[in-house]
Amino acid sequence: MKQRAFVLLSQINKTVLPSFTQQRLDLAKAKKWQLALLAYRYWVTKNALN
Repeated sequence: MKQRAFVLLSQINKTVLPSFTQQRLDLAKAKKWQLALLAYRYWVTKNALN
């Protein structure tokens, strides 16, 4: 049940949130909100794969 919720959340994130990989974001120059968004997407993806 928990994993299914994270899979759904990751699909929503993929459509709604911006992709910094396609924008070629440099992590050294990223703003704090961009780093927080990256950490959030990593957390969701990690839990969706478990």
